[in-house]
Amino acid sequence: MKAKVSWQQGLSFLGETDSGRTLVMDGNAEAISPMESVLLAVGSCSSIDVVDILQKSRLTIEDCYCELTAERADSPPKVFTKIHAHYVVKGHNITDKHMARAVQLSAEKYCSVMLMLSGNVAISTSYAIESE
Repeated sequence: MKAKVSWQQGLSFLGETDSGRTLVMDGNAEAISPMESVLLAVGSCSSIDVVDILQKSRLTIEDCYCELTAERADSPPKVFTKIHAHYVVKGHNITDKHMARAVQLSAEKYCSVMLMLSGNVAISTSYAIESE
């Protein structure tokens, strides 16, 4: 995997991946910040796992989203100190057992972004099931 980040103007940068995808990031709140992109990566990476695990259990998923909250250190480099991921899934016949297993497997085994941050960031999870 390769990527390139190119300065545009001010504190704006264009990120380009070797797959041809692009993302504008900015240090002055004109676009997504690098730290916001890390937080979104946590949510999207783990949500992919949760949906995939539930679908492999032959469950029908109608909707899934992940609400993220994070705390950062007060002084530079202002790293994340805590991240909480709350998953909300809507579907058919999804039980607490299904959700607990999917979330745990993502956080402890499959989500490369969460696992990369573990040991440096306190990561917690929770979930809710919305019935059809």
